Amino acid sequence: MAPNRTSHQEKIIRNYYQNRDAIGLQKAQEAVTELYLSEGKKRATVWKRLCSHLEKVGVPETRIEELRESDDPAAVAALLEKIAK
Repeated sequence: MAPNRTSHQEKIIRNYYQNRDAIGLQKAQEAVTELYLSEGKKRATVWKRLCSHLEKVGVPETRIEELRESDDPAAVAALLEKIAK
C-alpha cells in the first residue's frame, strides 16, 4: 500500500531528489571545515561522513581513498571547488 502524501509533501520530496547533488556538495564542504578543526577520534568520524558525501557527489572510490590516506583537508577543499564549478 502506497503512503498517502499531500501534494506539498510530494513537492518537497521531488525537490530534494532534484537538488541531491548540491546538498551533497554543501555537506561535503561543511565536513571539510570540520576536518580542519578536528583531531583524533573526532577526525576519523568526520572522515567517514565526508567519504559518504564525496560518494554522493560522484567522486570515484579510488580518489576518495587517496584523499583519506593523505589526510589533507586542503586537497579535499580543492577537489570540491572544482566540482562546484
